[in-house]
Amino acid sequence: MILPELGWKMTDFSSRWQRFRDLMPITRQLTYLDHAATAPISGPARDAIGAWSQQAAEWGDTAWPKWEQRANQVRRTAAELIGAAEEEVALVPNTSSGINLVAEGFPWREGDNVVTLANEFPSNLYPWMNLAGRGVETRRVPVDDGQVDLDRIAAACDSRTRIVSVSWVGYSLGWRMDLEALVALAHERGSLVFLDAIQGLGVFPLHVHRVGVDFLAADGHKWLLGPEGAGIFYVRREHLALLRPMSVGWNSVVQAHDFSCIELNLRPDASRYEGGSRNMVGHLALGASLDLLASLGLGPDQSPLAERVLALTDQAAARLESIGAVIKSCRQPAQRSGILAFELPGRNAVEVRHRCLQAGVVLSVRAGNLRISPHAYNDDSDLEKLIEGLRGVG
Repeated sequence: MILPELGWKMTDFSSRWQRFRDLMPITRQLTYLDHAATAPISGPARDAIGAWSQQAAEWGDTAWPKWEQRANQVRRTAAELIGAAEEEVALVPNTSSGINLVAEGFPWREGDNVVTLANEFPSNLYPWMNLAGRGVETRRVPVDDGQVDLDRIAAACDSRTRIVSVSWVGYSLGWRMDLEALVALAHERGSLVFLDAIQGLGVFPLHVHRVGVDFLAADGHKWLLGPEGAGIFYVRREHLALLRPMSVGWNSVVQAHDFSCIELNLRPDASRYEGGSRNMVGHLALGASLDLLASLGLGPDQSPLAERVLALTDQAAARLESIGAVIKSCRQPAQRSGILAFELPGRNAVEVRHRCLQAGVVLSVRAGNLRISPHAYNDDSDLEKLIEGLRGVG
C-alpha cells in the first residue's frame, strides 16, 4: 500500500484538494484539463511503476508472488468502489476488452438485437456491430444535441432486445445518464444493461447492486488516473455462467499454478475472464490511484470528488460565457458531468486547441467543439489560465 506511507489524512476540503493537487506531478508542468481523453497518472501510480520496475530488474520473478498479492487487493478495492463483490470483478486491459467479453461471450440467437446510442464512442459500437454475422442487429438510437431521450431507447427495445449498452457519461458533450431509470426501463423489457463507465468512474459514485447494472467496464486511464492498458470489468454474480469465457488461458482455471493438471475447471468468479498473464505493472499503478481516490472519499454511495468537479465545471461555464463562448453541454443538475464542451464563435477549434497547448493549457476538440474535463485537483488558478489562454488566441 502506498498512501499510508505519505503520512497525511484528509480533513477539511481545502487541505484535501491541495494535497490531491500536490500528488499530481502534472501540475508542475501544465494546466491539464483533458481527463476525458488520457489523464496524467497520479504520483502514487508513478511511484508504483518505479517500484515494480526496480523489483523486476533486480529480483525478477521472485517478486511475482508479492505483485500477485497486490493485484488481488486492487481487484478488491475496485469492487469496493462500485459496491460489488470481489468475485464479480476482473482486471482487464481496457474498456473494449470488457465490452467484447460480453459481446462475444453472450448466448445470442439469430434475430436478437442490442440497443445502444448513435453517438456512443466507437468502443461501444463496433463490438456489437461485429455481431451482424451471427444474426444480431445493433440498433443505434438517435441523440439530439447530446441529450439522451429514454423514451427513444424504450421505443427501440422489443422482445428480442437482449442487451441495452450505453455510456454513463457521453464522451463528446458530457451528458450523464440517469442510470436507475435506464436500468428499470431495460429490465422491465427483459433486457440486461451494459455500462461503459469510463467517463464517470473515478468521480461519480456508483453502487452497481443498488442501481442494478448487469455488466460494466472501464479503463483506468481517464478519471481513475491510471495508465493505459489497465481497467476493470464487472459482471453481476448471477450472470457468471451466462458468458462463455473468451481468450481462456492458464490463469482462467482453479488450478492455475499446477501446470501438470490439464483440466478445464474454470474459476468460479470473474477472474475466469482474465485469461493469461495480466498487465501487472499497469494494474499495480491503477491500484495506487484507486487507493488515492478512495482516500479522497470516492465510494459507491457518495463522492466529494463529484461535488468538486461539478463546481469547477459550473465556474468554468460562467467564465467561458463571459468571454463569448457558447456552452454546448447540458448544465441541468442531474445531467451535467466533468465534461464541458463549448465553442468560440468565429474561431477554429483545432487552431484554438493548438494555441492553448503552446501556452501550457491542455484541452480537446470533439465533434467540432472545444472540450475541457477538469478533475478534483484542478483549481481556480487552472480556470484562470484557461481563460487567459483562450483570450490570447487571435
